[in-house]
Amino acid sequence: MENWETKHIVFFDGDCGVCNFWVQWILERDTKDQFMFASLQSEFGQQFLSERGLETKVFNTLYLWKPKQYYFIKSRAVLQIASILGGIYKLSVVGKIIPSFLSDKVYDMISRNRMKLANQKCFLPDQHQKKKFIQV
Repeated sequence: MENWETKHIVFFDGDCGVCNFWVQWILERDTKDQFMFASLQSEFGQQFLSERGLETKVFNTLYLWKPKQYYFIKSRAVLQIASILGGIYKLSVVGKIIPSFLSDKVYDMISRNRMKLANQKCFLPDQHQKKKFIQV
C-alpha cells in the first residue's frame, strides 16, 4: 500500500457497479498517481465516516478526502476529482458555478438509481492498481 496520507482518497460504495466503474475510470486517467481508494464499507472507510459524524450504514455518497486539508461530498467531490485529473477534465470547473444544492439533486437522482444503471460486475485491478487501494 502506498503512502495514503499524501494522496487524494476516494471513498466509494464497494458493492455498487456504477461506483466501481468510476473507480476504474479514475484509475485509468490518474497519470500523476494522485488518488487512492477505499470502500465506505471497509474499516478505513467506516473510521473516516465515524470521525466526521457522517452516516456509517448508507453508502450512497462519494467522498473525496485530502488528509489534513479537506473533504468534499457528492457533486463537489466529482468536480474536484475531474479538476485534479487535469487536462480536458479540468473544464469541469465550470460546473462549480451551479449551486451545490442543485448539482447534488442530480447526484442524488443518479445515486438512487445506481443499482439499476450498471450491473454488479466485479472490477479486478492489475498489480499497480492494487497498490492504490487502502481497503475494499
